[in-house]
Amino acid sequence: MCGIVGLYHLTTPKPVDPARIERMCDAMVHRGPDGAGVWTAPGVGLGHRRLSIIDLAGSPQPMHSADGRAAIVFNGEIYNYRELRSELGALGARFHTQGDTEVILAAWQHWGVDCLSRLHGMFAFALYDLGQRSLLLARDRLGVKPLHYAPLSDGSLAFASELKGLLAHPLLRREIDPLAVEDYLAWGYVPDHRSILKGVRKLAAGHYLLLRHGGGLPAPVRWWEPSFAERRRESAADLEAELVHHLREAVRSRMEAEVPLGAFLSGGVDSSSVVALMAEASNAPVSTCTIGFDVAALDETGHARAVAERYGTDHHARVVSPDDFGAIDQLAAMFDEPFADASALPTWRVCQLARETVTVALSGDGADEALAGYRRQRFHAHEDRLRRLVPQALRAPLFGTLGALYPKADWAPRPLRAKTTLLALSEGADAAYARALAITTPAQRDGLYSAEFRRLRGDYRAEQPLLDTMARAPARSALDRAQYADLTFWLPGDILTKVDRTSMAVSLEAREPLLDHRLVEFAARLPERLRVRGGQGKWLMKQAMRRYLPDDVLFRPKQGFVLPIADWFRGPLAPAARGIASSSVLGRTGWFDPARLAALAQAHIAGRSDHSRVLWQLLMLERSLAGLGIG
Repeated sequence: MCGIVGLYHLTTPKPVDPARIERMCDAMVHRGPDGAGVWTAPGVGLGHRRLSIIDLAGSPQPMHSADGRAAIVFNGEIYNYRELRSELGALGARFHTQGDTEVILAAWQHWGVDCLSRLHGMFAFALYDLGQRSLLLARDRLGVKPLHYAPLSDGSLAFASELKGLLAHPLLRREIDPLAVEDYLAWGYVPDHRSILKGVRKLAAGHYLLLRHGGGLPAPVRWWEPSFAERRRESAADLEAELVHHLREAVRSRMEAEVPLGAFLSGGVDSSSVVALMAEASNAPVSTCTIGFDVAALDETGHARAVAERYGTDHHARVVSPDDFGAIDQLAAMFDEPFADASALPTWRVCQLARETVTVALSGDGADEALAGYRRQRFHAHEDRLRRLVPQALRAPLFGTLGALYPKADWAPRPLRAKTTLLALSEGADAAYARALAITTPAQRDGLYSAEFRRLRGDYRAEQPLLDTMARAPARSALDRAQYADLTFWLPGDILTKVDRTSMAVSLEAREPLLDHRLVEFAARLPERLRVRGGQGKWLMKQAMRRYLPDDVLFRPKQGFVLPIADWFRGPLAPAARGIASSSVLGRTGWFDPARLAALAQAHIAGRSDHSRVLWQLLMLERSLAGLGIG
């Protein structure tokens, strides 16, 4: 795992100062503490920070092709590089290293941009072809590895793995995009179609940019996307056997490393499945790590310990206090732009624990998106069946009126909180899923904003890009479209961003076997009844893993990495909640109505409502802006 940076002059190929590339690299030393390199030529400069995983001594970057006609900086891992190396060798390619980076160079020289479809793995890379004087920027299918870029006033394009690398360039503007604030308040993160800073862009998952001097900045080209347009027709037993094959191959391919390797283990279905398959493929005990909390309702260490004992792993567990809010500033700094998924804090802690014994850790991320494991997906599928029974002309007035009248009972047991369901039934399927995924509704956001910010935002609403994504999805049902949105919108923007930044902050490489693209493509073609059945998500996966795991692991309620932020804001963080309304950082932006923020905090502290997620968003926004030197 590494960090990459670079500069490319879009018009005149001006000289690139190597010292500037080096400063951009140094801003991301955490991504690659094992080495650094810079290469420049007229009109281009490439920089690299290295975390050595494979071919420890033999693959320094930037790397040149065997004939010297191409150079690359690469972040990630190509899991099928040995097979590609053999294929390319038969075509005449020559190799001087034992790693995967040189294979990408040879693949480009033989197949051009078509090489991307042959790469199995996680990656973001910049490849400069000296003969064509072109630069290829590419990102992996699911967006496991990040890549940011920004046109600068001197005619160059700057790019970097993290926003930190771009911020090290003096010509980067630090002007906030108000539409990104709207996005953030809706989702709790800034999705990949936008950045918190105007002019900065994120190369979307499964896309590439091919640049040539004098050619301007083209639109990114999509080279892969998941498709739910087809259905498999084999028996459940045959599909179960095929799923096990995909799971085994995905895990085994990600176990290659020349450094210590282990796994995160929560005791849930996904991480336990990964550990079980690692144990099956390994001759030595698997190293596993678990973070627990000293609050019983939040603690999963017992479940993780049971799986560790079942497979004889070298298990490491640490119990921490959930009152870990002293690390908020460090957490905000990891992400550069505001990020309010509170599970980032325990994710960072488990990465810290893992890094004490390993350099690579396999995670269980991705199965919920690919195989319909989220509660919201199951509810969505059920709601859509009900929706089809009642004509739209009747649904909208009936359920809309009931939903408007039903109280928002945050205090009530979950089955009695019917307001969201009633409103969802009154809407179309896609709009209902956007409501389920969002933290705040448009009306709630409007209540927080100042009149000036509403003017700046104009007609834009954060839900529209998600609705557009679902509308163009290659899909056959409402559940298909919801999963497509999760894989292409939610996953890269939230889950994979969280894991990348928290693992890289401690120089740990995280690998996601359950996001192997062949597994994702297989899952997308499964009949709905094999994804969701009898109130269970990931139905086929759970059936397939019964030979490995007990039912109390497979079928216990999903818990997740949660923090008691509602209690925090009624206890030790109550002053911080009250302080949001009078924050000098937020106050200078002029974006919010201070009286409304104060009322929001007071209602939460008094226990009348649960506004913890919005308060956490506002707090992380404040800390992020302060870290960017804005406000």
